[in-house]
Amino acid sequence: MVDRLVEAGLKVVAVARSAESLAELQARQPSIGVCVADISDDSSIAAIKEVLDRPVRAVVHGPGVGVAGGILVAPTATMVDAVNIKVGGLLRLSRAADERFVKGSRIIAIGGHYGLEPTAYAASAGVANAALVNVSRQLSLAYGPRGITAHVIAPGPADTERLRNVARARAEQRGCSVDDVLDELKEESSIGAFTTPEQVAWAVSMLLDPCADAMTGSTLMLDSGRRKGLP
Repeated sequence: MVDRLVEAGLKVVAVARSAESLAELQARQPSIGVCVADISDDSSIAAIKEVLDRPVRAVVHGPGVGVAGGILVAPTATMVDAVNIKVGGLLRLSRAADERFVKGSRIIAIGGHYGLEPTAYAASAGVANAALVNVSRQLSLAYGPRGITAHVIAPGPADTERLRNVARARAEQRGCSVDDVLDELKEESSIGAFTTPEQVAWAVSMLLDPCADAMTGSTLMLDSGRRKGLP
C-alpha cells in the first residue's frame, strides 16, 4: 500500500507501534514520514496529529488482530482487544486527521470477509470486521456533509506470513500439514486463490479516484469469491 501511494505522488505517514518496523519501511521508502504510536490507545490521537502538517487525502487503517479460535473457545479479552484495535483504532485515526480532512478525503478501513461470512474458527476477526462495516457507514453519514467518504475493503485470507502462521497453528491442533490447511483455505475461494497484498493496495489506490465518491459507506469485497451470501 505504501509503495502504491508513494508512486501516486502522495506523502505517506506510516503509523505503527514498532520503531524498528517503521525504520525498515523508511529505509526502503525514504520519502515517507513515520509515527510511533499504539492505535489501540487514545494517546495515539495526539501522537498522530502532531506529525500531520498538510491536508490529509486519505487515512488507511489496516491492523491485524489476535487469532482467537472459534466463538466457544476464544478468550473474551482477545475478542475485546480485536474490536478496540479495529473499531477504536479507526476512530482514533479519523479523529487525529479530522482537522486536516478536506473535501474528497477518504477514510479507508481494511476489514475482512469473515465480518460478513462468519466461520467456526475466526471469531475475533469476524466480530471486529462486522463492527467495522457498521462504523464505516456511520462515519459516511457523519462526514458526508463535508464531502468526506468512508470505505471498507474486505479481503479474503491474504497470502502473507501471518496467514502461514495461522495455518501452522491450525495444522498443529489438527495433526495435519500446513499445506493441507492452506489447500483447504484455497478451496473456499471460487477461483482457488488467496487475495494478495498487491490486490489490496490496488483497491486502496482505486478508492482515491473521484468516481469512488458514490461508494461511501460501502464494503468492497476483495475475497477471491469466498462470500456465499447476498448482498
